Amino acid sequence: MKRALILGVTGQDGSYLADILLEKGYVVYGLVRRSATGNTRNIEHLLDDPELFGKRFFVVRGDLADPTSIYRAIDEAEPDEIYNEADQDHVRWSYDMVGYSSDITGSAVARNLEIIKQVNPKIRYFQPCTSNMFGLAESERQNEETPFNPQSPYACAKVFAYYITRYYRQAFGLFASTAILYNHESPRRTVEYVTRKITKAVARISLGLQKELVLGDMSARIDWGYAREYMELAHRILQHDKADDFVVATGEAHSVEEFVREAFACVGLDPERFVRSDSAHFRPTKTSTLVGDTTKLRTELGVEPKVRFKELVRLMVEADLAEERARRSAQSA
Repeated sequence: MKRALILGVTGQDGSYLADILLEKGYVVYGLVRRSATGNTRNIEHLLDDPELFGKRFFVVRGDLADPTSIYRAIDEAEPDEIYNEADQDHVRWSYDMVGYSSDITGSAVARNLEIIKQVNPKIRYFQPCTSNMFGLAESERQNEETPFNPQSPYACAKVFAYYITRYYRQAFGLFASTAILYNHESPRRTVEYVTRKITKAVARISLGLQKELVLGDMSARIDWGYAREYMELAHRILQHDKADDFVVATGEAHSVEEFVREAFACVGLDPERFVRSDSAHFRPTKTSTLVGDTTKLRTELGVEPKVRFKELVRLMVEADLAEERARRSAQSA
């Protein structure tokens, strides 16, 4: 029975990964930092399952800022695979928390890899990276050979994470793979992210609980995929016969305005009545329209994302409608 350690198990990606690995028969350990202990919503179903919690799913305390806790987590979990889904992954927050973002998103990756090298170099390590590393890209589509040109502290830290992972692979022979993940969304996103902000507002507006939705730049075009599916691909990457780097994307871009229109269409409403743009929500710097080229993923692993834009929007809106209706029912009970 394989064993895995997920750093950042309470987040969107980490929680989906836990579900996937448990379904595949793994023993899963999830690292939870103190500031996340009150936010276990995404793994509540695992914590409440007596057949899983304490038997095949375990929670360990730790923080990427504390190398000793990572060492202890690895020592306790004895993992065959480690997935690092813990970082400061919000671009806008990174402008205000440059030092923290650089350390947790970048330097912590080097610490993780050094601990693996010293404790058990046979552990397979997965490092997620981001399309934001391409930033202002010259090419319309980006692949594994496209030069990086990051435009935020977050993206700069991810570039370091990418190269330090490759370094440990090349210099020390670690099985350390990266995936350059394009935007991936789900009902487990927090409302700080524009997609969830939109779908939650649409659900609330349709139920008469909210009057308007205020957004930033709605012209931005983004390659959006489904987070659970991307985590299935993360697992597939670590099962490959060699460690490598892969772009994971849908290969198609849609604007924020398109997302808004599609979301409101799900509930039969006209967004013109409810949506306005405010420059206060614009980012300090822009990136190019980033669209991933997944040729390598398809040819070497024989896989690619299947959930497309309209299906993604609909599943998020339907999840938020169900959540708001359940909340309203609970309040009226």
